[in-house]
Amino acid sequence: MPNLVIQPSAAKDLCLPAERFSENQLRPAARLIDALLSLDPAPLTVAREPERRVIGTCRHFAVLSCALLRHREIPARARCGFATYFQPGRGVDHWITEYWHDADGRWVRIDPEIVNDSIVARPEDLAAGDFLTGGEAWAAFRAGHIDAAHFGVYGTENWGPGEIRGNAIRDLAALNKLEMLPWDEWGRMDASYRGETGADYDALMDTVAAVCASDDLNAVADLYASAGADLEVPTDLVN
Repeated sequence: MPNLVIQPSAAKDLCLPAERFSENQLRPAARLIDALLSLDPAPLTVAREPERRVIGTCRHFAVLSCALLRHREIPARARCGFATYFQPGRGVDHWITEYWHDADGRWVRIDPEIVNDSIVARPEDLAAGDFLTGGEAWAAFRAGHIDAAHFGVYGTENWGPGEIRGNAIRDLAALNKLEMLPWDEWGRMDASYRGETGADYDALMDTVAAVCASDDLNAVADLYASAGADLEVPTDLVN
């Protein structure tokens, strides 16, 4: 996977053409693969030179790895949340992939962006606490186990409960196979970032966190379908 996607910052260092940076806005895995093949028609198993990789974020790494695992008939899903291994004491906005390991009877969390690096001990099988989904971070915050001010987007001022709420909703959408871009906003997300939502929205986040943690796919689908505009991705974003 590290040989298929290049982060925008690295692409800027290579002085790639400005028009290439729109690749960062691609949502469907099929369009990401089309972009890769237009740059280099070789099979995806062939490592690309940096300038022939699609420009994307951790979310693109996660979505592509998820699609390739599913192509191999391995159940997989993208997860949105926070990595704790990039900055000590911080939960950094991040996406990873989970796949189902039949022999172990569990979902294994992998970070396809850093699978060949030593940033964390086992990127191919993340330990508990290495990564928190948005819902897991929200539940930890509500229980007083984490400081929300230490959870947010690296290199920005976007830290706090609003960032956790946003990723909890994006993770719910991802479990419903709608892997949105990290900056996609809908429902009351923007108001939440501004601190303008109240107890009812926090209670909804409690429900989101609990349902996602249950790993009951029917409950996940039912919550997404029944909660209306607060959780459901608008059609214009899907398209």
